[in-house]
Amino acid sequence: MKEPLISVIVPVYKVENYLEVCLRSITNQTYENIEIILVDDGSPDRCPQICDSWKKRDNRIKVIHQNNSGGGQARNRALDIARGEFIAFVDSDDYIASTMFEFLYNQFKEDIDIVECGYCITENDDALFDDKNITYECKVFNTEEAMRENIRDRIFRQLIWNKMYRKNIIGNIRFPIGSKIDDEFWTYQVLGNARRLVYTSKVLYAYRQQENSVMHLLSPERRLQSIEAKIQRHNYIIKYMPNLEAESLSNLWYTCIYQGQLAMRRMNEKEYQHILKRLKQIMQLYPIKGDLSKIPGKSKLWLKLASISFYWTCKSRNILKIGL
Repeated sequence: MKEPLISVIVPVYKVENYLEVCLRSITNQTYENIEIILVDDGSPDRCPQICDSWKKRDNRIKVIHQNNSGGGQARNRALDIARGEFIAFVDSDDYIASTMFEFLYNQFKEDIDIVECGYCITENDDALFDDKNITYECKVFNTEEAMRENIRDRIFRQLIWNKMYRKNIIGNIRFPIGSKIDDEFWTYQVLGNARRLVYTSKVLYAYRQQENSVMHLLSPERRLQSIEAKIQRHNYIIKYMPNLEAESLSNLWYTCIYQGQLAMRRMNEKEYQHILKRLKQIMQLYPIKGDLSKIPGKSKLWLKLASISFYWTCKSRNILKIGL
């Protein structure tokens, strides 16, 4: 019986120095029944030519060329044409272990909808993967347990590329257009559709850390998008998983505090005062009420201080070098 098709989606933009390594790692997978959808997002370097060259070398590769519209639109176009029963994402400056897709696929049972593996951060092309016979953790979560881990930013984080998904749980969920952090708006919705999820600590993905990466270049103003993503997730949790509301709200406040700290460190006074005003408005719209006994002592203290003086809370944490 033929193995199910896995659609591998790769948005491509200004990565000509890394794209060959990325594509070699995907085409050399031990799981061979894959389609590889490369979406050239109007890249101004040699990436379009590299994509077309690889299409000639491997008939599993499809190439879409589009005007520069951002990673969200690139992934959406690929999702619209993906034929696979399973979906995986790889960023075009990263690379993966040769056994990644085979291992993730083998964790799927009838009621498993998402499988996540561990990843390593690297600056080179020779990351050490856990693709040999070594000990690793493997654990099953229900939807609410996985969402709690997402809130705590430990596992099942907003990262889209260290997971494999059943296509049917993605459905019509698409990435926002024009956002620099589109994964934060997308991942929690897909997690919420899953029946059961598997986490394995086995490291099979290499995330290439770059100084000019999107997250390094985001201004505090643009980082406010992460607050909007947390607000949308919080409203989703209120509606579908009310048991997690208090923890979600605490996380929203901490995200505001963190972004406030960042603004004070990187912007002039006029600019950061504008950001702090917006963050304070958000906290007033979503006030913390009721019992905070489940929140650890120091965390509860900072939330209390932020409700009294948001400015001095951010300033004090910067002076104490907390959270950065």
